Amino acid sequence: MKPLLQFILLVLAVALASCSSNSFKIDGDISNHDGAPVRVIFQGDSGVVDEQVDLDKKGHFSFKGSSAQPVIVCLLDRSYKMLTMVVATNGDHLKVKGDATTAMSVKVKGNRLNEDWQLFRNEHAAFYTDPNPSRLNAAIEKYVREHPEDMLSTVLLVADYGDYSNRDKVGKMLNSIDIKVRPQSLTQVLPGEITRRTKQPVPRLTTLTLVKHGGDFEEIKLTDRITLLSLWANPQPDRKSFATKIRDIQESPEHKLSVIDILTESDTLRWHQTIADENWPHYWAPGGPLEQGIQLLGANTMPWFAVTDSTGLVIYSGPSLEAAVKKAGEATGPKP
Repeated sequence: MKPLLQFILLVLAVALASCSSNSFKIDGDISNHDGAPVRVIFQGDSGVVDEQVDLDKKGHFSFKGSSAQPVIVCLLDRSYKMLTMVVATNGDHLKVKGDATTAMSVKVKGNRLNEDWQLFRNEHAAFYTDPNPSRLNAAIEKYVREHPEDMLSTVLLVADYGDYSNRDKVGKMLNSIDIKVRPQSLTQVLPGEITRRTKQPVPRLTTLTLVKHGGDFEEIKLTDRITLLSLWANPQPDRKSFATKIRDIQESPEHKLSVIDILTESDTLRWHQTIADENWPHYWAPGGPLEQGIQLLGANTMPWFAVTDSTGLVIYSGPSLEAAVKKAGEATGPKP
């Protein structure tokens, strides 16, 4: 009976291993939660996965996903603040634990890459909370330079680096990382790398589902008037000038133009501070540049502007506000 028992156990072990290799699992233990679900967002094998996971009374939750290659998984709380980010791939079993009232304080265990990322964040905690991102950017640049054979270099550049204005610089840093530790599944979410295929037809957006500032998800119709979409991420040093131009557009009686101002990153604290004195609607794309509608715009830097006509057809998509306003003016008649 013993050999037979050993055989049965072996078969079970192989079966369990085969099952677990087709998915990854995240177990969570979140204190001081309000009973609301945790939101899980990542770029899966067949598109963006965006799910809500319930917590029990003790703050425990469990999520099972699938990705054949390493992906960054974002965990957000009820107010859409980032709890933590992890790197996951099929076969991983990760554990997260922390306080829901303190954004990005949740700790991660489960594999060396996530634990190294956690260590980097702990060692540079002051940089992550500094409104000026220059110190964090410098620390990441130094790490990438000194660790070209470490996948954490790719993760830091994709998830935590805050200056994509110089695409050549970012591209050189990315290319300096050994190809073995910069899988496409990670680099495809880099803002500078999100480009539309050249043969893809001009997109048409009829609706966008975004989180309204101070509110909840809202489905926005783009088929009743000319719409200017403004996508941006912190920091936006020329925000005052930008806000003045947007205000002029909003108040102009010469044309009917809707403006949708969209934050595309997880740092909502600075978002609240930045827009405090602005009185037009603001929205947040929790999936960032991975938001399905935003992907169609081919944004490869921030800020990025797009104009849709009254049928939802994208008639402009690019980095120039002036060009976007000009295109919108041409579509509405009198120039704004």
